[in-house]
Parts: sequence; C-alpha cells; structure tokens
Amino acid sequence: MARVPTAERRKDLVNAAIQVIATHGVDGATTRRIAEQANAPLATLHYCFQTKELLFAAVFERLAERYREVLIESDVHGELAATARAVLRGLTNWYLESPSEFASATVELISWAQRQEAHPAVTVYNEAFNVVRSILARAATGQEVPPETIDQIGYVIGTLSDGFVVNWLTYGDRAQAAQQAEVVIDVLDAWLAAKLA
Repeated sequence: MARVPTAERRKDLVNAAIQVIATHGVDGATTRRIAEQANAPLATLHYCFQTKELLFAAVFERLAERYREVLIESDVHGELAATARAVLRGLTNWYLESPSEFASATVELISWAQRQEAHPAVTVYNEAFNVVRSILARAATGQEVPPETIDQIGYVIGTLSDGFVVNWLTYGDRAQAAQQAEVVIDVLDAWLAAKLA
C-alpha cells in the first residue's frame, strides 16, 4: 500500500471530521470515528493532530476558508446594493448546493465553541465579517456610505444567512428552502432600500 503524504492525510482527516461532526455532533466525534471515516489508522490521526482540539481548529480553518471562498466568488464588483444582494445569494445558494455536512458541522462547532475558553468561532465570524466588509467597501467606492453602514450591511447579511441555514437544516426541504432564499433576499433588498435611500 502506498504511503499517503501527511498534508493529504491531514486534509482527509479534516474532511472526515466535518462529516462525523455533522452526523454525530461534537461530543460524538471521537477520534476513532474520525479515523474510520477517513480510512486511516487511529495512530495516523494522532500523528497528524496531537490533540482533538488541534483537529477541531483545523476543521474551523477549513470551514472559514470555504466560507471566504464563497464570499469572494459572490462579489459581482457592482454597486453596493447589487453586491450585497449577490453576497447573500451566493451564501444561500452555497448552503443549498453543498453537501449539508458543511452547514451542519458549522452549526455544531459554533455551539461547541461557545463553551470553550478561546471561543474559536469568534475568529471565524470576524474573518467572515472582514471579508464582507472589504467587498462592500469596494462596492461603495464613490458613494457616500459611512463605514458603520457598511458594517451594518455585513451584519444583516450574516444574520439573514445564519437564520436561513438553521431553517434549511431544520426542515431539509430543498424546494421550500429555495423559495425562502428569495424571501431572505427580498428582506435584504427592503432593508437596503430604506437604509441607503
């Protein structure tokens, strides 16, 4: 059997951890389950990640990286309202089109992280808000939009997408969620029209 490079094995273990966390929750995400999901010996998991916390930190990094990619891919380089709409639509589409493991694992990990001393979810959220802020600030170039309004738009996008994903995970009805995504976009449009008038 060919030896799997450590970087590739780490990636496999992180992806396996995401699936196990989504299925069994953080408490049920034992190192044995994660190693089995990755088709890796348990010793390999402990070699790649000395502690479970380091593995979970790598999972947070992977989720944050994918979230950042979705935000950047959704940047239409248009005016502010169109860009904000595109970012929110990009997020709702991603949740609907991606395997639900990413969303489930994210919700599980954020709940778990609130009980941790370092609260790693704050880092993920701050990074996401910083990416959204930079996208929106670039879209607002040439318009007189105060920085606090940019931050408020980012907060509204985050809140609407978080509410959307929890609802989608709860009901699991893709057709209904697609319709609700349009409602969420309408809510953002109405808020932007009032705020930017």
